[in-house]
Amino acid sequence: MSTQERIKVMVVDDHPLMRVGVAAIINARSNMTVVAQTGTGEEAVALFHQHQPDITLMDLRLPKMSGVDAILAIRARYPKSRFVVLTTYEGDEDIHRAFEAGAQGYVIKGMPYQTLIDALLRVHSGGRFLPPPVVRALESRMPDCDLSPREQEVLQLLVNGKSNKEIASELGITNATVKCHVSTILMRLNVSDRTQAVVAALQRGLVHL
Repeated sequence: MSTQERIKVMVVDDHPLMRVGVAAIINARSNMTVVAQTGTGEEAVALFHQHQPDITLMDLRLPKMSGVDAILAIRARYPKSRFVVLTTYEGDEDIHRAFEAGAQGYVIKGMPYQTLIDALLRVHSGGRFLPPPVVRALESRMPDCDLSPREQEVLQLLVNGKSNKEIASELGITNATVKCHVSTILMRLNVSDRTQAVVAALQRGLVHL
């Protein structure tokens, strides 16, 4: 098979060993080749323009520009571009955001490498790839659990261990407004106190430490 006929893949991951390992798995296939690799979202956008891969393997947690933001930036210019997310995160919110941004596949690091190959082939042929744990996480996501940008800010500060008074001061709002936001967050996450809210938020990928 000539280089032109192979599926061209770009690998984006901020861990060099992970990039090298994934590239080796892909390059070992006669029908695939890695045309570019990088560890940042910004470089991914530039390299995509340069190489125009058939599929981009995208990690979600990258320095500065996140994987989701990189997907959005690339798809704004190349709406038919295809992405498979490769990440350690199984939280339903991480998965939801990735698919909202335009990813067509989602693979958890640690899955058998054949799963990665299957995902690339499925997405290249126009399909979507969702392994069972990802399907379960998406199905468990409550339809009314979206937080507003302000609630998201309050939740992040809760996770950072800030008190209501500190949150009010940092965001320039009143204590009463913070209490209102906190009660809404508890309701939407279906929990009864701040500690449970923090645990649920971290498990689901609503915020990250």
